[in-house]
Amino acid sequence: MAQTSSAEILRPPVDTPARARPGHGHPWLTLVAVALGVMMVGLDATVVSVANPAIARDLHASLSGLQWVTNAYLLALAVSLIPAGKIADRFGRKRTFLAGVVGFAVASLAIGLSGGLGMVVFWRVVQGFAGALLQPASLALLRNTFPPERLNAAIGIWGSTVGISIAGGPIVGGLLVEHVNWESVFFLNAPLGVIALVTGLWVIRESKDEEAAGSFDLPGVALLTGSLFFLVWGLIKAGEHGFGHTTPLASFGAAAVLMVAFVVNELRAKSPVLPLSLFRSVSLSAATLLIVLGFFAMFGTIFFITLYMQAVHGMTPVQSGVRMLPMTGIFIVASPIAGFLTSRFGPRVPLALGMAFTAAAMFGLSRIGVDAPYNQIWPWFVLVGLAFGMVIVAGTEAIVGNAPAHLAGVAGGLQQTASQLGGVLGTSVLGVLLSTKVGNVLTDRLTGAGVPAPAAHQLAGQTGLVSQGVAPVPPGTPEPAAHAITNGSHLAFMDGFQSSLTVAGIVAAVAVLAALAVRKGESPVEGVAVG
Repeated sequence: MAQTSSAEILRPPVDTPARARPGHGHPWLTLVAVALGVMMVGLDATVVSVANPAIARDLHASLSGLQWVTNAYLLALAVSLIPAGKIADRFGRKRTFLAGVVGFAVASLAIGLSGGLGMVVFWRVVQGFAGALLQPASLALLRNTFPPERLNAAIGIWGSTVGISIAGGPIVGGLLVEHVNWESVFFLNAPLGVIALVTGLWVIRESKDEEAAGSFDLPGVALLTGSLFFLVWGLIKAGEHGFGHTTPLASFGAAAVLMVAFVVNELRAKSPVLPLSLFRSVSLSAATLLIVLGFFAMFGTIFFITLYMQAVHGMTPVQSGVRMLPMTGIFIVASPIAGFLTSRFGPRVPLALGMAFTAAAMFGLSRIGVDAPYNQIWPWFVLVGLAFGMVIVAGTEAIVGNAPAHLAGVAGGLQQTASQLGGVLGTSVLGVLLSTKVGNVLTDRLTGAGVPAPAAHQLAGQTGLVSQGVAPVPPGTPEPAAHAITNGSHLAFMDGFQSSLTVAGIVAAVAVLAALAVRKGESPVEGVAVG
């Protein structure tokens, strides 16, 4: 297979008139096009949570129905990422990326035009599939456009784009919901999608894995998709009912059986959807684990911090979004810093630092109280933002950089799947820990706050509300009693909050050891078919 030098990769092809147009195949312009598409997904990750209350009010959605606005997207995304990466490698990364851009923008428009919750959930599924096409292909395009010595910087900028969109999402979404309507939150993706499509058509050079032509591992796709579906479904249901409930246990059992069948299939398949040879790289395997553990700690934390600020402190979405800027905003700076550190020392140093920062921040946040002033919180937010940038950028480089260039799409899908699974694990496992702790202490906390014992025992059944930071004050309750219920409920919530973040801190501290096994990617950029 022909080798492609770094100089050739950086120089736009000029062998045909179609490729002679200015900017076609230029690495940095390709990065701009990729970043525009990824920005849509990043914005959507945070603006939807801001729009949820308005969606529930306008569409008369129940809590379980509203949860599916998020879960439908999450399920579709999680089960599709690795197969989508394989599709990008086989059929063309540019083609797959642009299909994802168009699909995401169209689905976003359709969500805004939906007249009922069922259609919103349906189009969120479509949006998830489109996001799955878009994200791994974006990383694969960078992997096959930039030479190894510049890949870290490119991934750092790619990570900064994610950070900008995540940081701006709560503020932009809050302003749109408060001053326009919730539909405008989704309409925002339309102009971004058009710009990304036009830019991508002009500047991105096509690449694919020519060895995969004529073959596709359909049984592997079906088995992997089914296994991931049941795993994520089980995690979602565990977050609702606990891990001992029949539904999550059955889902985990089905996921395990299908995963075993998938491994057997991949060992026999001519062109496997996820070549198991990838995991011979200790660095790639350790980095995948670190992405899962990093997102476990950080996404779980962001979820509970949002509840803390809005439910316990009574902030609006915009107010909480502004106060989280030290966390989300520093991520913009942390990504290029992580790219520099990765280029200089390899991914091991920033990964170890990132997980150490995460552990310190989790332990620090686990000590805040109900009435903690903001100046006791924001320094930990800065540390989380730094950690997030380092783990994402260095972990992505370790996964994509340690995979062969012709499997860049699969590697991108693996990285995105690890992050999604980590996020689901964080919100579900830490959520179960929080609600369990709340259930154990709620009665004592209520009576300690001055609520009479009979009333406290009646309110003990409201663990679900208290676990969200909401005080279950019955209508018409006198002011002194309402104050006591609120104080007791918030103290119980903080008990669960502190326990969950302590566990997250322990997980992050253990993950520092896994970071020591990661080395710099050494895979050559080879076998790139361009068109």
